[in-house]
Amino acid sequence: MSPNRPDRGFARAEFEARTERAQQMMHAQQLDAMLLTSEAQVRYFSGFLTQFWQSPTRPWFLLVPLAGKPIAVIPTIGVAGMRSTWIDDIRSWSSPQPQDDGISLLLATIRELPRRFGRIGMTLGKESYLRMPARDFKLIETDLSELEIVDCAELMLKLCSVKSEAEIDKIRYICELTSDSFNALPGFASAGQTERDIVRAMRIDLLQRGADHTPYIVSASGPGGYGDIIMGPGDRRLDDGDVLIIDTGSVFDGYYCDFDRNYAFGKAGDIIKMVYDTVYRSTDAGLAVARPGVTTTDVWLAMWKVLEAGGATSNDVGRMGHGLGAQLTEWPSLTATDRTRLEAGMVITLEPGMDFAGDRLMVHEENILITDSGAELLSKRAAAELPIID
Repeated sequence: MSPNRPDRGFARAEFEARTERAQQMMHAQQLDAMLLTSEAQVRYFSGFLTQFWQSPTRPWFLLVPLAGKPIAVIPTIGVAGMRSTWIDDIRSWSSPQPQDDGISLLLATIRELPRRFGRIGMTLGKESYLRMPARDFKLIETDLSELEIVDCAELMLKLCSVKSEAEIDKIRYICELTSDSFNALPGFASAGQTERDIVRAMRIDLLQRGADHTPYIVSASGPGGYGDIIMGPGDRRLDDGDVLIIDTGSVFDGYYCDFDRNYAFGKAGDIIKMVYDTVYRSTDAGLAVARPGVTTTDVWLAMWKVLEAGGATSNDVGRMGHGLGAQLTEWPSLTATDRTRLEAGMVITLEPGMDFAGDRLMVHEENILITDSGAELLSKRAAAELPIID
């Protein structure tokens, strides 16, 4: 049975609530406004969802003032689309104009804003980037020298990490579609095919089930395990005794899932079965611990203890999970030192992985929602025993 598809987009009240929460946090940090430039940030406050961000030619700006609605400063090509959102103050210029691609208009708009603290926030810190020419950022610093430009990256990370019910519904839906596609994979995958063949078939299956697109779908394979998890799919043909991992970040209405599944072809040796069981039980340990008030490090430690007892030599992936939502990976990270406290409404991945047998690797990943009472699986739990495709 196909899952019920959520409505696309959000009610105006959703954006009003996001803006109000942001302004409360801005007041606490004494910011007169935030200047945002990335796709996820602009979309978060406006609902402006377009594939046109794939073009690097034009910059886009959104100002969130300390009071009132956000202001869009965008190329004219995007005005019609922005008008379909709840944003009504839309200022535009004809772009591209490399010598002044909206900067003078942006500066004039910032100067119009009320000033209380003399500080403007921009995402300059961890897990953030500025989607604008570095030269133009320097112009902002120079021409607005009377204002202090401060980092608001952590504010945005915390704000976006707790999801609304409407956001969760979209993530749950794409997780269910993708789980069903993984469960169907043994019906269209077989030994003799290449990784690329199988990934292509799965991409088509996901689209037919209702995913909007699958911008991230990677694979790796090898005899008795694999050596990397980010470079494929390749043209390697699956043979008897091989293990295949597929990891996908598929999207519905701008929201991602991100989890993987492992399969053996023809047969699986005792060692690989043991390793699969270890990462599976490690995920169980993370599920049992994850709840509000617990830290990301607590969850990491619970999973690592199982991996270490199972013979893991290390975890070279660098973390064992992360936030998830409007981007494939979001803050926080599940590491030994992150120590972020989980809150109800956070969506995270549990991604234990272990190195074994010298250069072999196995990773398992599920997507979960932190609720008032614990953790809810959004992805359908993987098989308790390594699936074998005949």
